Amino acid sequence: MNWKQLLSAKRWGYESRHTDDQHEARSEFQRDYDRLIFSSPFRRLQNKTQVFPLPGSVFVHNRLTHSLEVASVGRSLGRIFYNEMRRSFPMIDSELPYLQEVGNIVSAACLSHDLGNPAFGHSGEAAISSYFTDGDGRAFKERVSPEEWADLTHFEGNANALRILTHGFTGKDAHGFALTYSTLGAIVKYPCAAIDGHDGRVHHRKKYGFFQPERPTFEKIARELGLLSESGRQLGYKRHPLVYLVEAADDICYNIIDLEDAHRLGILTYEQVEDLLLPICGGDPLKARLETLGDSDSRISLLRAKAINTLIVACAQAFMQHQDAILSGRFEKPLMEALARELVDGMRAIEQVSVEKIYNAQSVVQIEVAGYKVMNGLLEEFIPSYLKEGKTKYDRKLLALMPKQFHTDQPGTYGKVRSVLDFVSGMTDLYAVELYRKIKGISFPSLD
Repeated sequence: MNWKQLLSAKRWGYESRHTDDQHEARSEFQRDYDRLIFSSPFRRLQNKTQVFPLPGSVFVHNRLTHSLEVASVGRSLGRIFYNEMRRSFPMIDSELPYLQEVGNIVSAACLSHDLGNPAFGHSGEAAISSYFTDGDGRAFKERVSPEEWADLTHFEGNANALRILTHGFTGKDAHGFALTYSTLGAIVKYPCAAIDGHDGRVHHRKKYGFFQPERPTFEKIARELGLLSESGRQLGYKRHPLVYLVEAADDICYNIIDLEDAHRLGILTYEQVEDLLLPICGGDPLKARLETLGDSDSRISLLRAKAINTLIVACAQAFMQHQDAILSGRFEKPLMEALARELVDGMRAIEQVSVEKIYNAQSVVQIEVAGYKVMNGLLEEFIPSYLKEGKTKYDRKLLALMPKQFHTDQPGTYGKVRSVLDFVSGMTDLYAVELYRKIKGISFPSLD
């Protein structure tokens, strides 16, 4: 792979349109970022769970604040990489004029990396999948292809993000968000179909990156950007190199920020958080400064800032160091595992505590259990009604609750099921709960 082809300002669906940034206030890649910021799917992230239940009196991160922070870190990673390239190759701007936009490309991809995640965090993905593996959805297995069944039984937020950004929903732009090819390529962490994913031996096959309807879409993106194909796969590619920076930005943020939220909620003590973050920040030199701060929140804010800065610099350097292996498709692990031993050990310690203390905290488990009930309940209602040939009055009333954009005239079972999944996966936590309660007769709409 080469940067000249990997960095493309062509827009999905508008490939023939000429792009000239010279006299524009924003570059094409900055336009990508702005389109995402002002979009409805992005705004809905403010009411989607990150890890902890949405805040009452104590603020914790939601998907929107997390995505903004990841985008900020991603921009820094891209900018550091560009500065290092310019330092090593002074004429790089004339040879690769779009390289200076790497920070903007990465930040836009970071902004959209969770766009396809359903309500209730990762448990929402599992809940949708369980409808087909353990619930009424098992009846559809014989009515879809093996590739389509793999999609349904492993709902994947990463693949859903690509669909949201490129699919022409009814009444909407036929080309989705019409983002640049480079931004689209940078969001696909696992460039394969579901039937070829979930391979724990290969990092970029751990999950999958596109549903069957978006298979031609990603194949076109891969050809345009010159992604390396893999032999022995129905449709598999090596990652776009900038995916590694997007992934690193996400890894940095959720590992560090989850500790800060856990402290705010009283799950971890200040001493526990300090013991985890101080080694990443350089240890003793920071101790004296921490002692000058009067409250634990301020101390943790300083630790968080120093830890994130340390990891940004280290990951950008690792990306530069392993650039040749990444471009040739030989780099088979996340950047976080290519850092200095003390940083790798420090991050593993954080992951261990996060699993033991944070992700199994009572409030987190409660929202996961509730998410299963709500998501499964919605699918149990909408999918049979949508698929039924002779619809009852109830079916028609129920389906009137689905916005027009999610209706399809496709004749097959998979296409209709996918339309319902588009509707349900786009819901916020609060909307999903309210709709579930109303259609189950648990509560009634307000007459105000």
